Formats: sequence, C-alpha cells, structure tokens
Amino acid sequence: MKKSSSENPQDVLPGIEEPRLLRLRAVKDMKRQMILDAARRVFERDGLLGANMRAIASEAGYTASALYNHYASKEEIYGDLLSQSLDRLYDAVHAGQSEKIGPAQRIEQQAMAFHDFYLDNPRELDLGFYLFQGMKPLGLTPELNDRLNRRLRESLDGIEASLIALGCTKKAAVQETTSLFGHCVGLLLLTHTGRIRMFGQDGRALFAVYVKKLIQQVKK
Repeated sequence: MKKSSSENPQDVLPGIEEPRLLRLRAVKDMKRQMILDAARRVFERDGLLGANMRAIASEAGYTASALYNHYASKEEIYGDLLSQSLDRLYDAVHAGQSEKIGPAQRIEQQAMAFHDFYLDNPRELDLGFYLFQGMKPLGLTPELNDRLNRRLRESLDGIEASLIALGCTKKAAVQETTSLFGHCVGLLLLTHTGRIRMFGQDGRALFAVYVKKLIQQVKK
C-alpha cells in the first residue's frame, strides 16, 4: 500500500525547507556584505591596526556582539574583503580569454588586464598590498596571509605558463613573472601617487612597452 506524504515527512521536508533556507542564506549574505562594505570604509580611514570591531559594527549599524555572529575578528573581515578583491582581479585578468590565442598574445592581454584592474581601482591596490597599514600584513595569521598570496599569485599563473610555452625554463619564467609583477606595481604606485608626473610619463604606456620588450626578448 502506498504511503501518503503525511506518513513520510522526510519526503516533503526538503521541499518545504529549501525556500526558507535560501531566504535565510540570502539575508545572511546581505548582512555580511553590509559588514564588509562598512569595514572597508573603516580600514580606509583607520588602517587595519587602528580599526576595531566596535568601530566596524557602528559603521555597519550593528552592535559589536551582533558583529561577532558573522566574524570572529577584524583580521577575518579584512581577509574576506581581500579575498573578494582577488577574485575580482582573477576574473578581470581572465575575462574574454580565448584558448585559440598564442602565448605571446596571452601574456600581453593578461599583463595589461592585471595592470588596468589596479589602475581603474586604486582602492583595490590599497587593499591588495596592505597600504591601509604601512605596507605590512600585520595582524593576519600566517595561514591567511599565505592563502591570500596564493590567490594573488593565481592571477599571474597564465603569464608564467605562457612564458614557458615561449621557451623559458620554469626558473626563468618565475623570475620574469616576478619582474613583471614588480614593474607593474611600481608604476601603479607612481601613477596613483602622482609621482610619475615628475618624469612627464604615462605609467600604462610604459608598462605596455615593458611587456612588449619582455615578449620580444623571450622569443629571440
């Protein structure tokens, strides 16, 4: 004899609970994003060292105790903010990439996309390089710092792989990727601080020339 649905509550419970759970998750995600947005403003104003959970809670319209229901510490909030930023960076670097393009073109596209992400979003540069607190990742656990560094590094993996495809050894590809990264960040800092004007140069144009020369050098 077939049992009725009332005799099998487990059969109907998921269907009943799923919309409610989805709503609760959506509300929780919205609250966390509000906290993150508020925390970014506090970090920009006070730095990571000067910020505290009470100030973040006040900025977000929460009590400090309510904030702890979402995050255990300001460092955890900072890590979540930076993780989101690095996800956006990765997406920007790989947006519209075709598998059919050659390694030289891939290096140029991804390098310029990396540069332009931070050129167009200077606050992301502040966040990504701990410029809110004197360029040192103080307060982050070694595990969190390593995880965030790996995520940043992933945005450059395509360039390294393309350098190897052009004939570089693994060691040389890592060295060139590191140099490209340093050149990019240095020009971005000069651009965003306005120091590059003392040379009458354009940072993006200089970086584009650097990338082209790198590709030509590797292809020889």
